[in-house]
Amino acid sequence: MDIITELFSYRQYWAKRFGAAPVLPMSRDEMETLGWDSCDIILVTGDAYVDHPSFGMALVGRLLEAQGFRVGIIAQPDWQSADAFRILGRPNLFYGITAGNMDSMVNRYTADRRIRSDDAYTPDGEGGKRPDRSVVVYAQRAREAYKGVPIIVGGIEASLRRIAHYDYWSDKVRRSILPDSKADLLIYGNAERALVEVAHRLAANTPVNEITDVRGTAFMRQQTPEEWCELDASTIESAQSKQNRHADGDRPAVIRLPSYDQVLNDKTLYAHSSRMFHLETNPGNARPLVQQHGKRDVWVNPPPIPLTTKELDPLYAFPYTRRPHPSYGQKKIPAWEMIRFSINIMRGCFGGCTFCSITEHEGRIIQSRSEQSILDEIETIRDTVPGFTGNISDLGGPTANMYRQRCKDLAVEAVCRRPSCIFPDICKYMETSHDPLIQLYQKSRQLPGVKRVFIASGVRYDLAVRSPAYVKELVTHHVGGYLKIAPEHTEESPLNKMMKPGIEVYDRFKRMFEHYSKEAGKEQYLIPYFIAAHPGTSDKDMLNLALWLKKNKFRLDQVQAFLPTPLAVASDMYYSDFNPLKKIGSERVFSAKGIRQRRLHKAFLRYHDPENWPLLREALESMGRADLIGNGKRHLIPNWQPGQSKAPSRKPTKVRPSRVKKPVREQPLRRRR
Repeated sequence: MDIITELFSYRQYWAKRFGAAPVLPMSRDEMETLGWDSCDIILVTGDAYVDHPSFGMALVGRLLEAQGFRVGIIAQPDWQSADAFRILGRPNLFYGITAGNMDSMVNRYTADRRIRSDDAYTPDGEGGKRPDRSVVVYAQRAREAYKGVPIIVGGIEASLRRIAHYDYWSDKVRRSILPDSKADLLIYGNAERALVEVAHRLAANTPVNEITDVRGTAFMRQQTPEEWCELDASTIESAQSKQNRHADGDRPAVIRLPSYDQVLNDKTLYAHSSRMFHLETNPGNARPLVQQHGKRDVWVNPPPIPLTTKELDPLYAFPYTRRPHPSYGQKKIPAWEMIRFSINIMRGCFGGCTFCSITEHEGRIIQSRSEQSILDEIETIRDTVPGFTGNISDLGGPTANMYRQRCKDLAVEAVCRRPSCIFPDICKYMETSHDPLIQLYQKSRQLPGVKRVFIASGVRYDLAVRSPAYVKELVTHHVGGYLKIAPEHTEESPLNKMMKPGIEVYDRFKRMFEHYSKEAGKEQYLIPYFIAAHPGTSDKDMLNLALWLKKNKFRLDQVQAFLPTPLAVASDMYYSDFNPLKKIGSERVFSAKGIRQRRLHKAFLRYHDPENWPLLREALESMGRADLIGNGKRHLIPNWQPGQSKAPSRKPTKVRPSRVKKPVREQPLRRRR
C-alpha cells in the first residue's frame, strides 16, 4: 500500500525566509533584488514566462516556492550554446526542463510536416524560438552548463515519450526520451506530487539515482532488482501465458514490455507493447513497466495518485501576477491573450478518445477544484487583470462538462481497466450528474462585475444530453452565438476507432441546442469539428461525411487532419496497422498515409472550395461516383472550374487513372458491448 504524503504537509525548506517573489526571477539582477545568492531550482521552458496558472512552469514554480525553495526561470533560451543556461548560476538542487505547454514538434510543424510561421507561446507570436525536440536539446545544454547537477525532465513532451514510441515527424519508432536526453529522472503526467517529493529528497541530500520509488517517475537502471518479480510480456505468447500473469505473492511485480529493438523491427510487437502500456494506466492497479534500451532498462513507475480538491485549490491561489514577465515589455504573447480571462476548473478526462493524449498525460480520474476556489479566482481576475471588461472567456479544462464526475464506487474504480468510461456505452458506475456544474455556472454569472461567463472548452455532448437542465443553462447563458462541438465523423468505422459516439447522439444534442436557443429568443449555431484521415477512415467514409455536410449546409472554414502524437492509441493504430484496443491480430486498421490521400480526405471536408474540385473529380471518377459531379443540387461538386465556361462540354472529360490507393479490406467491425 502506497503511503501518500499530502502535498502541503512537507516541512518547508530553509529558504522560505525570503518569502514569495513578486515574479520568479529570470536574471541575476532580479535575484540580487530578492537577496538571493543562488537558485535552489532552475526551471527551463520552451515557452515565454507568463506568471499565470495555465502556464505549467508558473504553476510548478510557484508550488516549489510555496515549499520554501528559491526558483528561477530560464524561458526560451538560445540553445546554440550552454551560455544561456548559466545565466542564473548553478542551481543548488536540480534543473527542471520542459518543452512548454505544447509538444515542441506539434508546436513547430503542421499535420503535413510543414514548419509553422508563428508560435503562440512566444512574444509577438514569433516563430523559431525553440528547437525541435526541445527537451532533449535543453537537457544536453544544461548538462554542459554545469556537470553534476541533476537533470529532471517533465511536461507533455517528456511525458508522452517515456517509452519507445512512434514518431510521426521522422516516421520511425524512437526510443524513450530518457536515453536521448540523458536526464536523471523523468516526471510524467501532472507533476506536482512527484516534483515536490523529489525536491525535498534532493534537499535532504538523497542522491538522484537513489530516488526510484516515486509514482509518476521514470528512470534508467541496469537490471531489475532481486526484490521484484518480472512478468514477461515481451512477446504476445509470453503475455498470454498463465504463469506470467501474476506475481509470486511475496514480491511486487513489474511488467517487461518488448524491448526497443523488438518494437523497432516488428509492428505486431509494437501494437502489443501499446496494448500492454494502456492496460497499466489506472493509478489504482497499474504496475511498473520496464523496457530494455540497449544495455539498460527504462523503468516506469505507476501513475501518480490524483490530487484531492484540498490539494488542488491552493495551486490556483498562489500570488501570480497573471501576466507576462515584465522583461517582455509591450510585446504580446498570443497564448496569454487567449486565456487570461479563462479558468481551469478540473483536470483529467475519462472519454478516452484514441486520437487524444490527455488521458495518457493527465489520466482518466477527474480532479475538480472546489466551487469557492473557482469563484475566488473569477473575483481575482475581475479585480487585478488589466483589460477585464466583465467577460470570463471559459470555465473548463480538457472538457467543459466533466466537473465533479467520477466513478460512484471507488473500489470498482481501483480495479478498472476500461480505456473509456463512456464508450461504447456510459458505464453504470459513472456519476454523470451535471448539478454541481450548473450551480457553478449560475453562481459565477451572478458575481458583481461579471457580465457574461462563456464556455469555450469542448462539450462532451453524449454526457450533456443526459442533463437537459445543463443544456438549457449552457445555451441560455453561456454561448456567444456559436458553440464549438466535435462529432469528429459521421461513419461507424472511424468513430469506433476514435471511441466516439455515433452521429445520432450529435443530432440529439443539436435538437436540444436549437430548442433551448429558440426558447431563450436567441439565434445561435453549432460549429462542428471533424477529423480527416483518422485511422479506420476509408475514401468512402470521407465521401459520406462530405455528403452529410452538404445535406446539412455546412461549409467548414477550418479542418483538421489527423496528427499522430506519441503514445496516443490512434497513433499506434496508424503506425502498426493493428487495433491495440483488441486482441492483437484480430483487427487490422487502414490508415491514409500518403500525402495525396491525406489531402484528398481533407478535400472532402472542404468540398465547396474550388481548389479541391480537380482532386475530388478524379477521386469520384475512380470510386465510381461520377454521378456526384455536376451542376445540380444533388451533386457534390460542379463539372466546371472558375475561369472556365459553366456550360457542359459535348465530349466527356477525360480523367487520368486515379493514383488514390484503395484501402485494404478490413475485418468486419463488431461494436463492443
